[in-house]
Amino acid sequence: MQRLYDFLRRHPTWVDTFWAVVLFGLSGVSVMSVERAPEHHMSLGGGLAVSAVLSLVVALRRRYPEAMLLLALATGLAQLVLDVETTVANFAMLVITYTVAMIGARWASRLALTVSLGAAILAQIRWPDQQTSFLGQVAIVVFQTVPFALAWVLGDSMRTRRAYFAQLEERAARLEKEREAQAKVAVAAERARIARELHDVVAHNVSVMVVQADGAAYVLDAAPDQAKKALETISSTGRQALAEMRRLLGVLRTGEHQESGEYVPQPDVEQIDELVEKCRSSGLPVDFKVEGTPRPLPSGVELTAYRIVQEALTNTRKHGGENAGASVRLVYFDDGLGLLIEDDGKGAPHELYEEGGADGQGHGLIGMRERVGMVGGTLDAGPRPGGGFRISALLPLKPAH
Repeated sequence: MQRLYDFLRRHPTWVDTFWAVVLFGLSGVSVMSVERAPEHHMSLGGGLAVSAVLSLVVALRRRYPEAMLLLALATGLAQLVLDVETTVANFAMLVITYTVAMIGARWASRLALTVSLGAAILAQIRWPDQQTSFLGQVAIVVFQTVPFALAWVLGDSMRTRRAYFAQLEERAARLEKEREAQAKVAVAAERARIARELHDVVAHNVSVMVVQADGAAYVLDAAPDQAKKALETISSTGRQALAEMRRLLGVLRTGEHQESGEYVPQPDVEQIDELVEKCRSSGLPVDFKVEGTPRPLPSGVELTAYRIVQEALTNTRKHGGENAGASVRLVYFDDGLGLLIEDDGKGAPHELYEEGGADGQGHGLIGMRERVGMVGGTLDAGPRPGGGFRISALLPLKPAH
């Protein structure tokens, strides 16, 4: 039964054709009965011709609604002129009025309403019932007009309902596209975040490993113990870098942070001390001080602070020169965390701390600005007046809006 229903929905013209055949049969019987009545003067040929045309209107009403409306009106005028009385086939006028009001053009709908309201009056004037009083004829006109008005109102309400559902479907499709776009933006933002994480991890740890490897090669023969210590530092630094990279790759695979197994948690402010010690062991003198009262901070602020210090010390090793030293200050304010990282080296080239970098370089400082911006903070990076480089940041404790 469902298959038959679906088939009929896909082929509405077939359904209309079936009812058109039924209407033509009933109309033929009506025409023949009226043609035999002595008080009526309808020709059999004229009645059947009108019935055939109006049945065609029913058959093609949904495929060509405007054309069928005009054909029905022309047939009605022909009936008035040729004196062909109304038959069962004139029910097609009611059907085409409903159809045009539902799916036809607006001009056709208005035309159908106007003609429908006057059709009963014209029919009563053309074929009056001599045995009925004037009030009786008025009642007949009203009785015949009401179905046409109801058909038009029903069709117009169906048009409104279809438009409403179409609007809902369009809105749902638009919302779905917006959700997909937001999901893509979220994925892009997450990938950018992971790219920044990878940059910080790789840049810091590889720079430590390069410094230690150079030192080990230099003292390999003269001081084997120092060379051994440098190789141990390289080994531990490499393992830490691999652990952090596995964590980030785990985020990519699962979409969430895993703190079990071989994945490590996000670094925080407390681990800055370990970071400084590692830099000192690699040969970079670092003066580290904490001012204010340490207290728990939002995870985003802690991670941002750690990465800023990590990137700043990495840049000092890369651009500060052999004898460069650095200082790190963490200041706990009532409403934020302040960072000040300075070095006394020769400083980075100017194009590296310009916004956007140059020739693919300077991504570390760009990443710093993005991180600070995500937590609603401010960042200032540039050369010191007396030489070297300075990075200062203020990270508010309230989340960015």
